[in-house]
Amino acid sequence: MKIKEWLEVWGEDYVDLGSSKYNPEDDYSDIALKVSEKTAVDRGKGIVICSSGIGVCVAANKVRGVRAGLCTNKKQARLAREDDDINVLCLSADYVTDLVNKNIVKIFLTTKFSSEERHIRRIKKIKTYEKF
Repeated sequence: MKIKEWLEVWGEDYVDLGSSKYNPEDDYSDIALKVSEKTAVDRGKGIVICSSGIGVCVAANKVRGVRAGLCTNKKQARLAREDDDINVLCLSADYVTDLVNKNIVKIFLTTKFSSEERHIRRIKKIKTYEKF
């Protein structure tokens, strides 16, 4: 996958939790859950990708402590990090070009959470809800 190549060029450390080769029997949900669980435990960042990006996003958001977002453009990626502090980036392989996805990944990795009170308040509400 090209994402691994980009991460290597940028000098980013990563752990690949996906399949080592194409298997039509693989389910995106298994991989999205595995990445999300690791992200939540390590308090790091994860990247998942499927055809539309929607399926991995739904699966990822089932993991407590994960705020996953499907980003299809640079502005969306920047705001997802700044406002919502997403920790799992969901990408579409079929509806977004590689170049756009490359830019989205770079923004996801380099953009900091704004730490504005309104954003902190909103995230706290989500975390409180997760505890039920």
